[in-house]
Amino acid sequence: MALALFDLDNTLLNGDSDYLWGCFLVEHGIVDGEYYEAENRRFYDQYLEGTLDIHAFLDFQLRPLAEHSRDQLEHWRSEFLATKIEPILLPRATDLLNRHRADGDELLIITATNRFITEPIAERYGVSHLLATEPEILAGRYTGRVTGTPCFQAGKVERLQHWLEANGGTLAGSWFYSDSHNDLPLLQQVSNPIAVDPDDKLRLHAQQQGWPVISLR
Repeated sequence: MALALFDLDNTLLNGDSDYLWGCFLVEHGIVDGEYYEAENRRFYDQYLEGTLDIHAFLDFQLRPLAEHSRDQLEHWRSEFLATKIEPILLPRATDLLNRHRADGDELLIITATNRFITEPIAERYGVSHLLATEPEILAGRYTGRVTGTPCFQAGKVERLQHWLEANGGTLAGSWFYSDSHNDLPLLQQVSNPIAVDPDDKLRLHAQQQGWPVISLR
């Protein structure tokens, strides 16, 4: 049984759930609209460019979780999933996941986006294993801080290595599907790296390395 790894945003989704959560907060007046919208866009552009300071971004992105109760956050998240995420789920992504299931592979979504946002999306795709950036929870509330290593760039490799050690797994015969050059550290570790609707930097690297390039759009 091989491990099949999948990035989430702009790979299994036709959009970025992290960025869309920020848009949702602005549209519903939950945050200071003008400031938050500008910062959300600025951080997303940095991510696309490969210059994102992940800790600065997480300080910004996790702050609203600390300002509201879990019940209120989960209510908003349900609306967010219905209005922002359901429209960008990809039928071809479901088909790809099902092909790996049929082959007997073990499926795992590995994403820089935090677990609060991504856990129900992984459930929607029927993937039980999820590695995501982990928001800290103390006394039943989010603190606005991250716990452990953010699941981003080389952090994905570190987090996956810990998961493999804990679960007795290996990367022999493994697959990883991603759209982003930010995932090159992990793409270079697997047996079968696949570029999915890739950004320009990843497309060029994939072409140079002879990696498959596919579309789920």
